[in-house]
Amino acid sequence: MANTYTQLYFHIIFAVKGRTNLISKKWKEELYKYIAGIISSKNQKLFIINGMPDHIHLLISAKPTCNLSDLIRDIKSNSSKWVNKKQFILRKFEWQNGFGAFTVSQSQVPKIINYIKNQEVHHQKKTFKKEYTDFLKAYKIDFKPEYIFKEG
Repeated sequence: MANTYTQLYFHIIFAVKGRTNLISKKWKEELYKYIAGIISSKNQKLFIINGMPDHIHLLISAKPTCNLSDLIRDIKSNSSKWVNKKQFILRKFEWQNGFGAFTVSQSQVPKIINYIKNQEVHHQKKTFKKEYTDFLKAYKIDFKPEYIFKEG
């Protein structure tokens, strides 16, 4: 795509199936590196990844040819297979269906990086469910609370 110039930033959030606390501090960095590799192999750029035992946040920049749903499908599918192959947990690891993706302006990138970097501190004050619904409300996305998460 000659002469095509874009800045497409996405703050992406998705949860462990049932919002269970399965991502251990012992192996989360390995998981994050694996996910970073998936994103890189799809020719997209990861700025930061972090999360909690029940969910993760990503900030990526995407090329205009990127199908975001396909990218997230590949991240979730490949990373869950990887976790299961490594046998980090005694049961099957799965991600919850769906995801949140929120556009970010260039001027907000440092703020979002800081927000993602400080997940542990942030979640001392706010639950993941509250955090996620606050994002949906801030971006004026209509939703039905009963369909947001399936409990574990």
